[in-house]
Amino acid sequence: MQHWTTDANAFADLLESAADAMLASPVRDGCVVRLPMRGSLVVSGDIHDNPLHFAAVLRLARLDGAGAAAAGAGERHLALQELIHGEASGQHPGDDRDMSHRMLGRVAELVLAHPGRVHPLLANHEIAQLRGHPIAKGGVNNVAQFDAGLEWAFGDDAFIAAEAVKRFIRAMPLAAVCENGAFVSHSLPSSGGARHFDVRVLERELHDEDFDPPYGAAYMLTWGRTHTPEHLAALARDWNVRTFIVGHTFVESGAEFRSPNMLILNSDHPRGRVLEIDLASPVSDAAALVDRALPLASMLDGLGRLPGDGARA
Repeated sequence: MQHWTTDANAFADLLESAADAMLASPVRDGCVVRLPMRGSLVVSGDIHDNPLHFAAVLRLARLDGAGAAAAGAGERHLALQELIHGEASGQHPGDDRDMSHRMLGRVAELVLAHPGRVHPLLANHEIAQLRGHPIAKGGVNNVAQFDAGLEWAFGDDAFIAAEAVKRFIRAMPLAAVCENGAFVSHSLPSSGGARHFDVRVLERELHDEDFDPPYGAAYMLTWGRTHTPEHLAALARDWNVRTFIVGHTFVESGAEFRSPNMLILNSDHPRGRVLEIDLASPVSDAAALVDRALPLASMLDGLGRLPGDGARA
């Protein structure tokens, strides 16, 4: 049997099976996952194909550990953000390939191995790849680099892999809505466009137009960068949320509080952090969660370090 890293059909089968599993998840409700008040949730910030930090996040999540077995199936959850578009030049010096489709493969394996417990959340880089919209990070077109990686890995069958990537991304939940008051998403709609945002998107499936700029609901939620305290308070009232946990925005410390109710997490740079929350208890306010976010550097012992491991903002 061909391995999915070298065979486009095997890769497509893996991603399509994982897409089906996400859509059929027992905690899936429309375009979101809804997590009850039991167990725990590990939340990453942006990953951007940082394999070492991804391994550290999995170490904390302990999806296969004794804690998961003791709690029972479905009790330990993992939410992951912005998996693709790493530093291609750091992986393959001298070329323009981005091989971060392999990160999607690894996460697809986790989705299948732990049904209903692994939740890769929609992010703006995934939506850009889905729709073929150019997006730049580090002065390069990340979508074109990703496509070049597919072509290098799968040759003439790259189109098979590309279609599977789109289906996998399309199946990702927009947010993890927790009964304990936590709301995890890549970002939130910017204050300036709030009047155009469909706040009822959490109650339905996503449609094609939800991915369209500038006012598609998924587009606005994953791209937003400016959030006034008044806007955050209004969203919290509309959605019955106590604390928003997001990524998207670079913060040097890896975790930062934005008044009155937002925690921003980064997991892709040297000071990146990851957060574990107890789903069985009301979530703490965002300011308190900053101190609970764990430095990924503290979990790297035994995992080694990658040459040139650095920021992927």
